[in-house]
Parts: sequence; structure tokens; C-alpha cells
Amino acid sequence: MLLRYITNTPILTPQSYYSYSTLITQSPFSLHFPKPLLRSSSQLRTHVRIRSRMDAVGVSPAKESTVGLDSFIEDEYVSQSKLYKEFTSLSTIDKAWTFKSSNGVGTRIMFSMSQPNLLANKKKKLMLSSVISEDSNGALNVEWSPFPMEVTGASLMVPSPSGSKLLIVRNPENDSPTLFEIWGLSQLEKEIRVPQSVHGSVYADGWFEGVSWSSDESLIAYVAEEPAVRKPTFNDFGYKKDGGSDSTDKDCSSWKGQGDWEDEWGEAYVGKRQPALFVLNINSGDVRAVNGIGRSLSVGQVVWAPTVNGLHEYLVFVGWPSDTRKFGMIYCYNRPCAIYVVKAPLFGSDSTDNAKDDVSLVNVSRDTSNAFLPRFTPDGKFLVFFSAKSCIDTGAHSATQSLHKIEWTNEGAPSPSKIIDVVPVVMCPEDNCFPGMYCFDVLSKPWLSDGCTMILSSIWGSTGVIISVNVLSGKVSRITPSDSTHSWSLLSLDGNNVLAVSSSLTDVPQIKYGSLDEVESKDATWRWLDVMKPTSESQEKVKSLLSSLKFDIFKIPVKNGSHNLSKGASKPIEAIYVSSKTKRDACDPMIVILHGGPHGVSLSSFSKSLGFLASVGYSLLIVNYRGSIGFGEEALQSLLGKIGSQDVNDVLTAIDHAIDMGLANPSKIAVLGGSHGGFLTTHLIGQAPDKFAAAAARNPVCNLGLMVGTSDIPDWCFVETFGTEGISSYTEAQTPQILSAFHEKSPMSHISHVKTPTLFLLGAKDLRVPVTNGLQYARALKEKGVPVKLIVFPEDNHPISRPQSDFESFVNIGVWFKKYCK
Repeated sequence: MLLRYITNTPILTPQSYYSYSTLITQSPFSLHFPKPLLRSSSQLRTHVRIRSRMDAVGVSPAKESTVGLDSFIEDEYVSQSKLYKEFTSLSTIDKAWTFKSSNGVGTRIMFSMSQPNLLANKKKKLMLSSVISEDSNGALNVEWSPFPMEVTGASLMVPSPSGSKLLIVRNPENDSPTLFEIWGLSQLEKEIRVPQSVHGSVYADGWFEGVSWSSDESLIAYVAEEPAVRKPTFNDFGYKKDGGSDSTDKDCSSWKGQGDWEDEWGEAYVGKRQPALFVLNINSGDVRAVNGIGRSLSVGQVVWAPTVNGLHEYLVFVGWPSDTRKFGMIYCYNRPCAIYVVKAPLFGSDSTDNAKDDVSLVNVSRDTSNAFLPRFTPDGKFLVFFSAKSCIDTGAHSATQSLHKIEWTNEGAPSPSKIIDVVPVVMCPEDNCFPGMYCFDVLSKPWLSDGCTMILSSIWGSTGVIISVNVLSGKVSRITPSDSTHSWSLLSLDGNNVLAVSSSLTDVPQIKYGSLDEVESKDATWRWLDVMKPTSESQEKVKSLLSSLKFDIFKIPVKNGSHNLSKGASKPIEAIYVSSKTKRDACDPMIVILHGGPHGVSLSSFSKSLGFLASVGYSLLIVNYRGSIGFGEEALQSLLGKIGSQDVNDVLTAIDHAIDMGLANPSKIAVLGGSHGGFLTTHLIGQAPDKFAAAAARNPVCNLGLMVGTSDIPDWCFVETFGTEGISSYTEAQTPQILSAFHEKSPMSHISHVKTPTLFLLGAKDLRVPVTNGLQYARALKEKGVPVKLIVFPEDNHPISRPQSDFESFVNIGVWFKKYCK
């Protein structure tokens, strides 16, 4: 799937697999300023040129002041970069953990935060702690630590179940070992260095991430890169027989060859080939690889099975076949996977039995082709997991999920069990009812005190919500306010209380504390209180800017081009409209925002980049066309095989709806999208060439025939072009007929009609939609005289999310639209 959400990156959200962050929207995609954007006017003049060739298409050329910017554009760079700096200065809460207070009063909370550092071009990791308690009147008392503390070099932080220990993993640079730090309540208790001859970097995010403490907190199971396969060594005499030794000593008389090429797991996983399972004994410092798995599986999401005294311990994990071609993994839920059980290695006097023991691998979810995010109920009676089997069946890269459970027995070795459905796939939701499950991250302990109710983040139309699921009855309830158009994300649980964050496109994130009023009631009610948090000067400025804005979520009837549509595909689409509260005689210029995927979604949550664009003076129309997640499976599947037509028509319908309501000036509309949103952007300026005053595309899909041979997800091209039939027709050797079909679906087929000034922002290290896609399209537009600005970020991949690159991207977007949408 291409990058999941455009620019809808929530500022306070739990770390999730949407992650990229960016919600350009959790889709797959630039003149380049090689230095930080603004240093001086003279530097700008040397880096930016306005092409005089623009007059060939009716645009006045820049004044011939050699190679400079006109004063208007230069002033816009200055003012907009200053404004966006306020937004990018805001910190983001990524995760939170709750612990019992040492004096028994209240709850201690530890927040993991991040904050962009533009000059260093990195994100700082911060820790901030607080204590929350309720008084006799139900009001919250909150005490915060005076300052956040920076945590440098940490790849991963995982508290133990009791909260008495904290694991910090520091992944190696170059050939240095991986460092495991075990912290106690007041000091560092142990450092354990694991050399690369044992394993490579620990997986710290994404599908393969998995770190799990044993119940007695003496063992830690985790996923790390298997040691690299030995490479051949050569010297002056030719091949060196003993060159495969593990010696790291420098030998100036020989060199390492490349050896056989190995598949990697694609975008965001460069250098990642074989995620493997290991166990660390924190008392002895010993590390053991888990036997019995082999290289035919790549592993992730490990958890310890419930333990019984006197019996061997088992590990439960998700495995993906890795003995065939590895397609891109991030954002792609259509990869076959299963839940496996294997014996944990023994340590100490029993370790000699490791080689003798039966370490056979057991697939406990063999009745389904897709199973992930395993969690045990607190009583250990059930193993609960999610499935995106619809992805396997249809080929779509994301889909409406289902929830399942299997009975777990601690007597004897685990064996495959009957899968019991808990929450099925919702094909066509009734109006305003539960649209299905869309859960991309789950707490390690997601249970309320009844032991059978899970608390989960999900998606409900154009909003993020928190839901509860009773795994015994299958009952699903929305626990966040049903009348709220804000988006909510789960951070942590505190007994029967929920720590969450709520935000909107016009409200900065607010930490919330939810309490279950009627625990025993059939219709439990939740009370939500604000957790007041110290604010920064930048946050107050942003809140002031956003206070002048409002937003609405529109339901827009679709224009059916076919009478064969399913009921779910015939339902209205949703679009979020952001505008000024102040009524003006003329409409503000409007930017149409398009998410990627295409099976992603744009949420109503706070976004730094969209907040910035709205504050510059644009209204925003954020369209969730059919095919987006959050609206049931029939609507999602309706887009397969119809990209470039159904999605384009949905966007045009939404624009016409805004014009008919008097919300947009037809002559002042711009369009912005990334990944599949970029695909739509370049389609729209070709299919509706008089509709848009300006466009901007981030890593856009422009030519499917080019993408299929270079992307890490070539199967995406087949399924989105041919529908479900694309699964069986997939081939590495495309015929002329297949390439012709790709061309017909591509924006490149409409390029002769384009006349819209277009800004391209491309990541040179993008493996999802390689840079050649955008380059080819931009060069073709230049060839025909269309105003084009092109910025390529040499070190960025698909999301273009490095702090300086994000900053330069959106300042240029704001200035580009200001130039053509005055």
C-alpha cells in the first residue's frame, strides 16, 4: 500500500503502524535547496530560478533580475517559513506507560515524546513524567516533572510488567555491538553488549517490532536481524579459503566480496533481510537464538505464552514466509502470515538440553491465511489475534479487519486449535453504525479489569475513535463521545481508566483521562476529563492561529457511473472542510487534500502541515473517496480495478459540492496529494485541466508501467489496475497488453492536456514509488512548457519526513499555491 495518510499526522498519538507518519494519508511519495531552507536572501537567489519559459503557457516570467526571486515570492518565503516553524516546534507524544504510585496515591505516567530539531535534521526523543490522581469530587489533580529529559541514542524503550525495570536498546553504528541497558527505579543496573556476530540491529518499529518481558522479568524475548551471511574474501592470490572467519581485524592484504544478493523487505527496511527471534537473560547477560524457526520465516510481534510451574516456557510470534520474493512490508497487510508457537531456550544448568529438546514449530492459526497482533487474555485461557484476510482474498493492501480467538491450554505442547470468530468483517455498515475494525497497533496489556474487554484505537469514517470489544460476547462499543468529530487515540490503560489524546484539525492535541462510570452496567458510560499539561510559547501561538478556524465533515452523494455497485459502494463519501470562522465577501483559495493508499484515510486529527496551510489563508477540502478505510469493506473493495476513474470522479464530485455550497471560488482551487494522492493529483490536472490553479505532488505514482518494474510492491500495480484478478495475473515479465493497461490507468496517459503549474517533491531513496516516476512526469511537463518546480531530497524515502525535508516541502507548497492562487 502506498503511504497511508497525506499530511494528517497527529501531533499527540501513540506510535502506530500508520506511522510514517504521515497520514498523507498511517499513501506510498522538487528545485532542491541542498541547505536549510532560509539563510539569507542572497542564498535564496542563488538556489531558486523562476523559469522564463512560463510565458509560453500564459504565465508572466519573473523579472530579469538575473536569477532572483521577485519581492512578493521572497516575502512569502520569509513569512511562511516563520509561521511553519511555530508548528514544527511542537512536540509529539508517541507513547505512554502507567505505573502504580510509590505512595499508593494516584498513578505515575511516563510519556515518550519526540520533537523535530531542524538544525540537526533529527527528532529528539524526550521523556516526561507526571502523577495523576482524582479527588473526592472526581476532579483530576496532575503534577508534572519540571522539565522533559532528552534520551539520546535510544532505539527502543520498554518497561517491565511490574514497572520496576526499564529496558533501553541502543542499536549499533557500524560494527559496534547492540547495547541493552536495564534500569532500576534509581539507577542503571546492568549493561549488556551483544556483538554483531550474534545478531544485528534490534527491530524497533514496524511490523517486525517485538520485545516482550517474561512474567518473572528475568528474560526478554526480542526480534533482531540475523547475522549477515558470510561473504567471500579475496586477496592477491585469488579466493581466500578462511576468509569467512568472524574476525573483525583489519586485513589490508584482502577484501570482502559482495556474495549472493539477498532480498530485503522494501521501503523503510533497507538492509533488513531476516528478522529472527532471540532471548536475553538479564541476570547472566547470555543471549540465545530461538531454535526451530529457520530462515523460511521472518518473525515479529513476539509475546510470552502464559507460564505454568514445572512446564517449559513457550514464545508466540507472527511469522511471514521469507523463502520467496520479499515484497514491501510497511503499510501492506496483504502479506500472508500466521501465529506460531515455539519453545523458549533454556539457560543455566538446563541449557545443554536446548539442542536435544523437541523445538518443533507449531502454526496455531493454520485455518486462516492472515493473523497478527497476538494477545493473551489475563487468565491465559484465550489467545486473541487480528486478521486482514480480506487483503489476501482481494489483493488490496489494507482492508477491514476481523478479530478472533483460540482456546489456549497449558497442558502439554501447544497444537493448532479451532479459530473462533469474535468480530467479523463489516461489509456494509448501517448509517452512523460501527464500520468495522481498523486497528494497527495494540497495547501490550489492552484489558480492563474484567479480563475480557479489550480497549483499542480504530477508525470510524473520517475520525479516529477508541472502542471496547468483549472477546466473550463479541460486543463492540464506541467509548469516546459519539457526538465528537475530534479524533481520539489510545495511549495507555490505568486499571479501568483510559489515557488518550483527542485533537482536531482546528484543536491541538489534548490529553484525556477516561473513567468507566458503570462497570457492571450493560451500557457502560464513560466520563472524560482534560489532563492539563504545561504549554510552550509555540503551542500558544498555534492555538491562537487555529482558534480562528472551524471544520465540518460533509457527507456527499456519489455519482454512480455504474448500476452494478454494491450497497456499500453507493453510500455517500465523506470530506472534511476546514475554513475561517470569519465570513468574507469572497471565498478563500481552497486546497483539495488527497490521501494515499489508496486504502488509507484522512482523519480529523491535528496535523502540523494542514494547520499551517489553513493558517496561511487557505480553506481545505480533505476528501475520503471510495476505497478509503473506515467505511466498511464493500466501499473499500469497490475501487479495485477502477483507480484513475472512480476515485477521480469522487474527488471532482466533492469539489463541485463545495462550489455549489458557495465554499470555493472555481478559479482559486489547488490540489495536493502524496503517493496515491499524488496519483490522483496528476490524474486530476490531466482529466480536468481547467479546474485547478496549481498543484503539488509528493512522490506521486505517475506511470504504473515504470513503477511495476522498480517498486517494492509491484503486486499493487496489478491489483489496483485489474482488480482481484490481478492476483492471478501477476508476473515479473509484463506483456505488451499488461503494460498498455498500466498506461491507460496512469496519469501519464492524460499528460497532453495538463497546463496546471505543478510542484513536485520527491525522495531519492523512495523504494515504494521510486523517484523516476515523478522525474519522468515533471520532465514531460517541462517539455511542453507547463510551469514546474522540482525538489528532490537525496536522503529521504517515501514519506519525506526528515525534519528539514518536511519543513522545506510545506513552505514551498505554501509559497507555490500563494503564487498561483492569489
